[in-house]
Amino acid sequence: MPFDPTRVNCWIFDLDNTLYPPALNMFDRIDVRMGKFIADLLGCDATEARRVQKLYFHDHGTTLSGLMHYHGVNPHEWLEYVHDIDLDLLEQAPRLEAQLMALPGRRVIFTNGDAPYAGRVLDVLGIAHCFDGMWDIHAMEYRPKPEPSAYSGIVDALGIDPERAVFVEDSARNLAPAKALGMQTVWLDAATEWGGQAKDDAAIDLVIDDLGLWLDAVLAELAVTRPLG
Repeated sequence: MPFDPTRVNCWIFDLDNTLYPPALNMFDRIDVRMGKFIADLLGCDATEARRVQKLYFHDHGTTLSGLMHYHGVNPHEWLEYVHDIDLDLLEQAPRLEAQLMALPGRRVIFTNGDAPYAGRVLDVLGIAHCFDGMWDIHAMEYRPKPEPSAYSGIVDALGIDPERAVFVEDSARNLAPAKALGMQTVWLDAATEWGGQAKDDAAIDLVIDDLGLWLDAVLAELAVTRPLG
């Protein structure tokens, strides 16, 4: 089914590499912090820490989930440590701000990160006020996307009608549970090495490579179908 913006009254966005370009390599900084934490925790070298990090990410959805499962890591300690990065690569995004504010209905952040970090990112981008809610890793009880409970949780807690929601995400594997609930899905394919992993074409309504251009097209279509006045 092609994407239909006229059905949408709740716009759900992933955060990292979705609301800012992956080309900024922001996650590289978080990646370094993850490796350091794991190396210190396990008393291993950087190569082994990297292996463990990626193994847990692929097997458990997030590295944190694997660390909690196998090593009893405190999630607050981990999240505070790995997100203690400089955000100087980000800058104000006035075009995105205007586009988000023009979308009819609610706008929500759905992130495997935590709210303090997400809030910092949104503040630097200048779009924190554009969102009406957030569902983070703490709210998910550390069962991250693509765990189905993360999706049912956000739907129930925020009173979202899945049939009238769209989920925009750069990681293709995170779209299938949203589609299963009845949401429309948009994959932001940024040509990253991880973005297309475990992709299910049947769970993706639309593939885009530029969030801003897509939002322009959505708003143009809505202007025709829902003219002002």
